[in-house]
Amino acid sequence: MGARTWFVIAAAGRASRYGGTVPKPYLRIAGRTLIEHAARALMAVPGVAGGVVVLATGDRRWERLPPAVRRRLVAVEGGPTRAASVLNGLQALVVADAHDFVLVHDAARPAVPRADIAALVAACRRERVGGLLAAPVADTLKRSDGAGRSAGTLAREGLWRALTPQMFRLGLLRGALEKARDEGYEPTDEAEALERAGHAPRLVEGSGLNVKVTRPDDLALAAAALSAGRRRR
Repeated sequence: MGARTWFVIAAAGRASRYGGTVPKPYLRIAGRTLIEHAARALMAVPGVAGGVVVLATGDRRWERLPPAVRRRLVAVEGGPTRAASVLNGLQALVVADAHDFVLVHDAARPAVPRADIAALVAACRRERVGGLLAAPVADTLKRSDGAGRSAGTLAREGLWRALTPQMFRLGLLRGALEKARDEGYEPTDEAEALERAGHAPRLVEGSGLNVKVTRPDDLALAAAALSAGRRRR
């Protein structure tokens, strides 16, 4: 049997930069929460075997979501960091094989185009390790002096912004995250854990519509991106 594809949705973050009383995964655009949009995009992947959602400790809002979403996902509690939360999600995929692939996605990215996910899956299935959606840096980059002034301009050639989903062999990703944990190192994303373990993930160019909701203004951008993506489909 060939390698299957699973997914993990990271929704356990504290969202300290966003603020407000509603946890970020449960903010609503286009009539649904961010976590619902993210889940529906991944559940639509052809042949996907199953998925896990990683929730914050004490999350009671998950149970209020439509059964059509909840019954297709295993919900687990997250850890103190993103890497720990993703590792909890991977460990919950008890029937998955180490050679299988897993897509890891942020609940805060509700508008990822399904064509981008399809391109990532197609590219990564030809890879030994896997890869990630990413976008070449287009803006001029400045280095701060730490006091609110520009201290220099950085070359942007060869620089990419990491997006999600990221897709890797489950066993390799689990091992890389465990290695980082044991060494006391905190990777900022799954690709960094694989890089630190000596691998070179494939970069798959993604769309600018894949907006991450980090601050309040981003919610309107994500709503517009979601609408644009639906028109494109």
